[in-house]
Amino acid sequence: MGLLLDMLSTAAMLFVVGSGLMLVFGVMKIVNFAHAATITLGGYAALVAARLGFNPWAALPLAFVLGMAFGILVERLMLRRLYRRPLDAILATWGLGLVLGQVIILLFGRGVQFVDSPVQGAVNLWGTDYSLWRLLLIVAALLLYGVLTALLDFSRFGVRTRAVIFNEELARGLGIATERIRLLTFGLGAGLGALAGALITPLFSLEPNLGLPWLVSAFMLVMVAGNKMGALLLTCLLFGAVQVLVSFYLSPILGAVSIALLAALTLRLLPRVYP
Repeated sequence: MGLLLDMLSTAAMLFVVGSGLMLVFGVMKIVNFAHAATITLGGYAALVAARLGFNPWAALPLAFVLGMAFGILVERLMLRRLYRRPLDAILATWGLGLVLGQVIILLFGRGVQFVDSPVQGAVNLWGTDYSLWRLLLIVAALLLYGVLTALLDFSRFGVRTRAVIFNEELARGLGIATERIRLLTFGLGAGLGALAGALITPLFSLEPNLGLPWLVSAFMLVMVAGNKMGALLLTCLLFGAVQVLVSFYLSPILGAVSIALLAALTLRLLPRVYP
């Protein structure tokens, strides 16, 4: 039972980390390499909230708002001029991530720090004691999937977003403010990245490179899943399960690279299914 719960909680963490990256990639066709820095930013937002004596739950909306404000600022000042130069946009987000990482080191140092989760303790499920926070992460991932699905599939914003994805020129001709869609999308993606950082930080030590390994896994998952949230959720479940099983039965080192290897194999064998 514990192994199954590990699979589900790992998939949940992968989904909350990858959802913001997918949102930006699906609409803007840009791989946001600053996503790692926004994940780290969310972790340090949780740390600051704890040091200021805020309610531990307040760290979640604080991280989201901070990440979204950062994303809106970056899109407006930097990325808006680079949409027709996707390689330059990718390099710009990579450089931005490096700069933000150095700012975090300047403010907080390189040392490892820890943040307590809003809830402590374990729950006994079918004879297995399991972390309550990990269980809540599974619930949070499902709620996030429901909210994003409703937003993208059943709202006016979602209709306009899909129009931009399929044919931006036509969408602009129909009167859709494509620049506003891009602005909101990048801001929402950055906000989700920071929220993911605040969610996963209590389970790991916090340091300036927290988001980097998560970015690698999220990038692979997004490449496989395409631009559908349902496909991302399913991919996280399958790949997360493989990662846990490989780590448990073989080696944690092999488990750490299993997602990248499985993604490469999937894209090689099923290029038409996973474009």
